[in-house]
Amino acid sequence: QVQLVESGGGLVQAGESLRLACAASRRSIGSRAMGWFRQAPGKEREFVATIAWNGGFTYYADSVKGRFAISRDNSKNTVYLQINSLKPEDTAVYYCAARSSGSYSATSRANDYDYWGQGTQVTVSS
Repeated sequence: QVQLVESGGGLVQAGESLRLACAASRRSIGSRAMGWFRQAPGKEREFVATIAWNGGFTYYADSVKGRFAISRDNSKNTVYLQINSLKPEDTAVYYCAARSSGSYSATSRANDYDYWGQGTQVTVSS
């Protein structure tokens, strides 16, 4: 099984940036697509960004396009989410997710992911 641990969240002001990291252990993420999701208080979990196994394809939710950037370093077994121009509505717990080994394609569907981290809180003040 893949174990995922997110980090990099915090309390920031609107307009600032954060870089979230998702470090994987126990298994390599090199042969699987990865994704980021978020859940705001009182709302359902929503898709944020996804990246194919080799970083060759990325896809974003419309609400974050142009402000967020997903990337990966398979040699470090880590996926990143660069978040720029933060808005109060970006406040949420951000979760990293991994597909099963051999699932190379990026996807926005939460049900396509088999492993999830515990999440990291991002709070944006206005």
